Amino acid sequence: MHMANTDMSLMKTLSVLAAISAFALAAAAHAQFDHLHASWGVLLKRHVVPVDGGKASQLRYVGMAADRAELKSYLSSLSGVSETEFRGWSKDQQLAFLINAYNAHMIELVLTRHPNIKSVWDFGKLFNNPFKNRFFTLFGKAFSLDNIEHDMIRANGVYNDPRIHFAVNCASVGCPMLRDEPYTASKLEQQLEDQTTRFLSDRSRNRYNSVTRMLEVSKIFSSPPWYGGDFSRGWKGYRSRESFFAKYAYLLADQPDEQKVVTELQAGIRHLDYDWDLNDTKR
Repeated sequence: MHMANTDMSLMKTLSVLAAISAFALAAAAHAQFDHLHASWGVLLKRHVVPVDGGKASQLRYVGMAADRAELKSYLSSLSGVSETEFRGWSKDQQLAFLINAYNAHMIELVLTRHPNIKSVWDFGKLFNNPFKNRFFTLFGKAFSLDNIEHDMIRANGVYNDPRIHFAVNCASVGCPMLRDEPYTASKLEQQLEDQTTRFLSDRSRNRYNSVTRMLEVSKIFSSPPWYGGDFSRGWKGYRSRESFFAKYAYLLADQPDEQKVVTELQAGIRHLDYDWDLNDTKR
């Protein structure tokens, strides 16, 4: 009987130790993910080239290709995050993670064809669609860029911030600039607002035409399959594209009388052609 009790006690001790070990491993795995995305930040700082006074950017794909091992290591760290771990993070940590994941995987995809690529559509629109093709793993599942953007970032009632469209980068000239730093939870609000400011003040993609009294803006703001509806969901009380533009009238128009037309919701809207050329520094 004494031996049986000893064995039982030993088994309980081992069970407790196993539970502690499992907890410690889980905690260590959680701690291992770098929410500053520092390794990604090094690559961005090294290879993103701001242009047009910082309103746009290009990427040194040749340089990024030389550092591809570092890029793959960062992508591996993203793939190592479980869905359970992700769900335990703050909303800002989650959103920063998803934006960085989208941008990094987009670059990796381009590198699979670079330098023999002029546009992301070179991959194909029906087959091998760069946005729909599930070419990487996230949360233990095969994922596509559309899965990140449409199923997670744009999911109704989750993040509800249309400014993400100025942060995710489709490796194209017409797309809002790729930032030369990673998105992080502590700076996310400032970064999204800064991206909005830079994009809307870029006259090549967004502007007020005083002759026609029209806002000439990026196709990002048009109807589906584009994202105009996202600017009508009530973010900070703005329930239409027009009211969103009114908030930023000072960026879209130069003169006070022109800005007044925009703020009073009197400007028409025309969408500019989208430039799908690769955002490569070779341009």
